[in-house]
Amino acid sequence: MSAGVVLFLFFLCLVFAIPISISLGIVSILPGIFDPSFTASGSYIIRSMFGGIDSFPLLAVPMFILSGLIMARGGISEKLFDLFAYFIGRRTAGLPCAVIVTCLFYGAISGSGIATVAAVGSMTIPILVNLGYDRKFCTAVVAVAGSLGVIIPPSIPFIMFGMASGESVSDIFLAGIIPGCLIALLLMVYAIAYCKKFGEDKEKINFEMDKLHERGLFKVFRESFFALLSPVIILGCIYSGIASPTEAAVISVFYSLIVSLFIYKTIKFRDIYSILSEGVKTYAPILFILAASTAFSRVLTLMQVPQSISAWILSTFSSKVVILLVVNVFLLLVGMVMDTTPAILILTPILMPIMEGIGVNPIHFGVFMVVNLAIGFVTPPIGVNLFVASSMTDIPVMDIAKKAMPLIGFFLIALLLITFIPQLSLTLLG
Repeated sequence: MSAGVVLFLFFLCLVFAIPISISLGIVSILPGIFDPSFTASGSYIIRSMFGGIDSFPLLAVPMFILSGLIMARGGISEKLFDLFAYFIGRRTAGLPCAVIVTCLFYGAISGSGIATVAAVGSMTIPILVNLGYDRKFCTAVVAVAGSLGVIIPPSIPFIMFGMASGESVSDIFLAGIIPGCLIALLLMVYAIAYCKKFGEDKEKINFEMDKLHERGLFKVFRESFFALLSPVIILGCIYSGIASPTEAAVISVFYSLIVSLFIYKTIKFRDIYSILSEGVKTYAPILFILAASTAFSRVLTLMQVPQSISAWILSTFSSKVVILLVVNVFLLLVGMVMDTTPAILILTPILMPIMEGIGVNPIHFGVFMVVNLAIGFVTPPIGVNLFVASSMTDIPVMDIAKKAMPLIGFFLIALLLITFIPQLSLTLLG
């Protein structure tokens, strides 16, 4: 069975809406069935699947998911938003910008775009709508800014890239900080331009800001202090050498539990079981996808698909700029139809030889790969952030997508800058 047939059958499975983990398992085992001499027999596939999930770094994923769920139940996003709104709420587009910054910081707690949209959106969208902002605009801002959750460390897709490429997860985390802040800055530029064009209800906004300021800076900061401290502890443990990313993820779970149970008192002991249950339901599909993706990537390697694609692209396109543009367009298209985890696990072994062939640093490649796929979070037909935002507001997905297009445009500008200015990703690595 040729590689082309295998890939065709895989996309055919996706068209027929077969779950992606099952689709990957089917196409992984078919070459061995049709060609008994092929190395990837049924037992080889099963060993590959178990080998793919037998990984210490992988333990960080369920821990960060659990930490994010605890923080979401604990109302952490509200305390972060109040602090940022206190300082910039009175400025033009101050509150939409506060939402974007809240997404940035919440992403540094949860490591998940979906969790960021759900936690920040459920709290901030009603507030902004009550203050006179257009409902679709508010929803689009949260949906797009929620993608920062997978770019700002700790990031679950960065962990997946580290597993697929063999690169240091700590280095990839560090490389994502400046690109994440750049994207947030450009999104705020658009929010300011939008509010200058369509105006704001300053009377309502100032009234709410007066109430917030009556609480005093000390009280607002005190309430948000432990939320702000979370990413400092997580990343501080990693980069000081106290803990590995996996160990830091476990620390984040205990920290979020202690803060939510005993300091903020926003969750009770009886809530822990439902949080754990939700964490298992969230992680289990990822685990199956991870196992099947590992097997599929090994089958593709045995069929020499990565080498063939790499040789074709490098022989067809001679310019490094053109190759980078082609890879970016390809990743954008993949992000529209495939979830981030399988996309990273399948495509990293295929695209890495191409990047190495044109002299692109693997860490730099990991950053702009994840940024590409993050844009897929807000582009149909998959666009999971759009669906999460739609479920909270009852606004049709396509209406949110239309309102999000200018924001996505600024996201693309950031992508080009990140792709062609490697220093944005590599400066902090020294």
